[in-house]
Amino acid sequence: MIRAIIVDDERKARETLNKLIKDYCGNVEIIAKVNSVDTAYDAIVEYKPQLVFLDVEMPGSNGFDLLERFDKVDFDVIFTTAYGHYAVKAIKFAALYYLLKPIEIHELKEAIFQVEQKLTNRSLMDDRVMALLSNLQGAQFQKVAIPDVEGVTFVDVNQICRCQADRNYSIIYLSDGTNITSTRTLKEYESLFSNHHFFRVHHSHLINLSFVKRYIKGDGGFVIMKDKSKVEISRRRKNEFLEKLAEM
Repeated sequence: MIRAIIVDDERKARETLNKLIKDYCGNVEIIAKVNSVDTAYDAIVEYKPQLVFLDVEMPGSNGFDLLERFDKVDFDVIFTTAYGHYAVKAIKFAALYYLLKPIEIHELKEAIFQVEQKLTNRSLMDDRVMALLSNLQGAQFQKVAIPDVEGVTFVDVNQICRCQADRNYSIIYLSDGTNITSTRTLKEYESLFSNHHFFRVHHSHLINLSFVKRYIKGDGGFVIMKDKSKVEISRRRKNEFLEKLAEM
């Protein structure tokens, strides 16, 4: 049984989530429901939950302010938010979980399932939260969590040379010559890196334009990357690619 706390300033939101969990998630026990960052901090210290459902926006302080109060985050977090908040992208960068309100039952179940798989690794959650808080302090997110079948690797976005699709996985090629097989799709990385000079040159390739060494003309052409790899450019994406490259 996962012992959990709900943190949300709206009473209706707290009660709705509590009912969904009671009706559909028998492996979760709600041990407290609180309405502010201050009461949440006290409840976490007192009850030591394994999981906290944390509203992003609350009057006075937000969910991230709560996390910053802890020297070490030794509980899992599922964020909740009523809209496509700016912070959602930061949450995705850190490979953390979030639910958009109104909460869908299947999304709630999936988030809890993912948490349940990782309950034994508390240090990993602390690393993810630290990456999240670090990204929120900057103008642009720099630290990204790359999930794989064994855990998560944290890398700077500017160390990623290119990403290649491998069915429902992605192979992330780094500037030091190593690579990571990630459980995220290429489409997810395309969305995550939309503000970081990455471009989808082909259905199977997303490249960091900063790592392009040379463009070779052709029907669509291809590029030579700084890691000496050769990547084909889709004919239909050629013009847009050249425009983006010229802007660098």
